This record gives sequence, C-alpha cells and structure tokens, in this order.
Amino acid sequence: QVQLVESGGGLVQPGGSLRLSCAASGSIFSIGAMGWYRQVPGKQRELIALISSGGMTNYVDSVKGRFTISRDNAKNTIYLQMNNLKFEDTAVYYCNADQVRSGLLQPGRNYWGHGTQVTVSS
Repeated sequence: QVQLVESGGGLVQPGGSLRLSCAASGSIFSIGAMGWYRQVPGKQRELIALISSGGMTNYVDSVKGRFTISRDNAKNTIYLQMNNLKFEDTAVYYCNADQVRSGLLQPGRNYWGHGTQVTVSS
C-alpha cells in the first residue's frame, strides 16, 4: 500500500506564506502526476496545482503567481509554496498522486492524502 502524508498547514495572516509538503511512502516504483487540491465546506474539491513526473506544472487561475508547486522525485515528495495568502485560500488542502506503480508491469493507482487545514485569518 501507499500512503500520502501532508504537512505544513496552519493559521496565517493575509499576505503571509506557508509551505505544504506531501510525502508518498510504501511500495512505490514510479509515480505519475501529483497535485494539490483544496476543499471548503459545501463545495467540490478543486484542483489548484499539478506537476507531472517530468516537472511540468499547471495552476488554476486563482493561485497563479502566488503558489508554486515543486517535486523531489528521489523523495517521492511534492511541495506547495503559498505566498500572499488571501482569506479565500482558507480550505483543507489535499495531496493526490496518480499512476502510482509498485512495479514496472503493475497497474497504476490513484491515492489521496488525508488533508491539512490552511486558515487565513487576521
């Protein structure tokens, strides 16, 4: 099995910064794209940043220029540097890993972390 563990959430003032981490562990041969999602109560989970295994990135418009996703393939870890945080960034942030394989010929599976709370408040 594979586990994704997020860390780095917390309470921050508007304009502040946080850095989230997501480490994948377990029986891992390779991982495809990894991404950060967020969800607020009553709304659907939203993809905000995606990074391919080769390092290509994509962002939702609301975080472009403020958030940066990065990846350390040797550590099976992704990061989300969040700058200039706004009230509307308050959410539970989830990590996702797609096409996780335990061996070259094994099928790829999708995994989620349990989430980390980010609260932007003065």
